[in-house]
Amino acid sequence: MNLNKVMIIGNLTRDPEIRNTPAGIPVANFTVATSFYWTDPNGQRQERTEFHNVVTWRRLAEICGQYLRKGSKVYIEGRLQTRDWVGQDGIKRYRTEIIADNMIMLDRPGTPSGVEAGLGANAAAPVTPTPPAQPAEPTPSEPVVDVEEPVTPPTPPAEPKNENSASDTEPNPAEDEIKVENIPF
Repeated sequence: MNLNKVMIIGNLTRDPEIRNTPAGIPVANFTVATSFYWTDPNGQRQERTEFHNVVTWRRLAEICGQYLRKGSKVYIEGRLQTRDWVGQDGIKRYRTEIIADNMIMLDRPGTPSGVEAGLGANAAAPVTPTPPAQPAEPTPSEPVVDVEEPVTPPTPPAEPKNENSASDTEPNPAEDEIKVENIPF
């Protein structure tokens, strides 16, 4: 069994670069910075930042080009791929990239990209999450998800029970319904 899976959360270091292949397929390239924090033996807080090259294709590339900007906080999920080529100087070069399958924008609508409320982009202080403000009217560019009431499928009309019917032993899907408020996270 093999597994090649990458999941990162970080900030874009530059605007996505959108191009089309000769076949007309859109491709976007950008870099995401992630930071790792630790305390050294002297009690000093340390930080190491990694820069990840990300490639998206087709519709995901178009979405990245339309909505992402330098400083945008994103979740990227994909796989690692290393490609090689010979440079003009005759030296073989390598580049490892994340080929993204999924991207989730993590910035709140209405806040500047890459900066939390009242803190600089590199601030290390914890931020207390606040619930996002509810807009009066949803904008067409933002998806609207209502988590207040779970959607339940309509129940078919009850059939008369037959003694030999298999429905007596089948579980009722309405009894096993998962409600949003019962999820522990």
